[in-house]
Amino acid sequence: MMFKFMQRHKKTKIRRTAARDYAKSTQFNSKVKRLNLAIKRLSPSWQACLPLACLIVLGWGYMAVAQQTPAPAGPTTAELKIAIDTLWVAIAAFLVFFMNAGFGMLETGFCRQKNAVNVLAKNLIVFALSTVAFWAIGFGLMFGDGNDFIGLNGLFLGGADNSPATGDAYQGVFSALSWTGVPLAAKFLFQLVFAGTAATIVSGAVAERIKFVDFLIFSLLLVGIAYPITGHWIWGAGWLADFGFWDFAGSTVVHSVGGWAALMGAAFLGPRIGKYQDKQVVALPGHNMSIATLGCLILWLGWFGFNPGSTMAADPNAITHIALTTNMAGAVGGIAATVTAWLYLGKPDLSMIINGILAGLVGITASCAYVSIPSSIVIGLIAGILVVFSVPFFDKLGIDDPVGATSVHLVCGVWGTLAVGLFAVGPGGYSWMVDLAGKPVGPHGLFFGGGFSTLIPQIVGILSVGGMTVLVSSIFWLVLKATLGIRVTRQEELEGLDIGEHGMEAYSGFMKEASPSGFSESPSSGGMSPTGDIPGTM
Repeated sequence: MMFKFMQRHKKTKIRRTAARDYAKSTQFNSKVKRLNLAIKRLSPSWQACLPLACLIVLGWGYMAVAQQTPAPAGPTTAELKIAIDTLWVAIAAFLVFFMNAGFGMLETGFCRQKNAVNVLAKNLIVFALSTVAFWAIGFGLMFGDGNDFIGLNGLFLGGADNSPATGDAYQGVFSALSWTGVPLAAKFLFQLVFAGTAATIVSGAVAERIKFVDFLIFSLLLVGIAYPITGHWIWGAGWLADFGFWDFAGSTVVHSVGGWAALMGAAFLGPRIGKYQDKQVVALPGHNMSIATLGCLILWLGWFGFNPGSTMAADPNAITHIALTTNMAGAVGGIAATVTAWLYLGKPDLSMIINGILAGLVGITASCAYVSIPSSIVIGLIAGILVVFSVPFFDKLGIDDPVGATSVHLVCGVWGTLAVGLFAVGPGGYSWMVDLAGKPVGPHGLFFGGGFSTLIPQIVGILSVGGMTVLVSSIFWLVLKATLGIRVTRQEELEGLDIGEHGMEAYSGFMKEASPSGFSESPSSGGMSPTGDIPGTM
């Protein structure tokens, strides 16, 4: 009986619970229906606002919870500055690296069709070689701690270094670069692309007759030894820097060094076959001025990394001022060369316009951070005029430079170095012309009240760097000439270095221009060479 009673009690309880749950469910459904009915009565605009209102309420709730949890500490101002400075240095380095494309196109366009592959190959491989040579010994010789003449530490980028610490806080073997607050890798990357530029300058001056292997060896020696030694004197806190020599971005350190090495290479190689006939200079025109013009524009763009990037810090005032002086000098250099060539040669020669722009850019490189915009106009103007007269001057001396590298980089590099001693505004003339302690520093030009205090060190620097580069590069060229021989055979030169050195053509399958009045197939077909010369003759 007790068991039956318990069963009846359970059933009664279950029925009551079910009835209560049913009542609650019915009540809830009724409320949902009323809510749906109320929503439907709203206008479409109000209905669309309901989800947004829900999101706002949820967001407020999340923020309330988040405020109760302490947020992790963000980067400090000093850390942000290092990051921004490093980013700027890297971007500038990429722009300078891209100048290799400009050099390759410029030199290829200025040379004859039968040597296009050779010129392209040299410009491509030279940066790869420069990377290895500068990493192994060049960077250490140039910026490693040592004495006033050469760096003795930091080979293979090794040694102590706590970059990006600066000034007295820096502890390492690259004290010459302790003024810039970026990591060591950024310092090396930026200086590497400069070293590669110096080697590339030589390529154009010795084009169309040098053996490929000799150029490779010379490039290694230049970037690994010659360039770093003279660079140490100036940018490595060496004796010229102590003497008061100033070169902000490399009119001497990069361009003049490359120009001196190119001059000696062209001199030891001798002129190309057909360049001089009956004691007269004969023009050997480039085969593609379109490529040369594009190369010039790429170089112009790259200079906005070359000069402003030498601040090695994201200083907006310095970067923009340097970019303006750089651009102004290049523009005026091109205009000046155009007008000068028009008056002197009778025609506005495109090759002179190109070299005039580059001349202005080279001329402003040493002083871009120290001069005003009006001064940059004068510097570019003189550089543009100089290059027009310099090209035929070297031709008359018997120095055969197919692209005018000696005129652009050597002559205008020397002029740009002198310009610092003439036009620099003086210590503290601009906000960035201070040291780490805020003390005013910088060159003071003759025309701005500085007397000869800066001009004399500039002259000494030009002569000493030029003399050292001529001596060392001459030794390199003479040793190569005595051992391997630096010039291709006469037959290879007439046929073209593309075939003789590389066994291929840049424009395979295309007709080749033989004379102004017609075309012929490649020399292998038994016709004339691409320059109109009969193979095996002058």
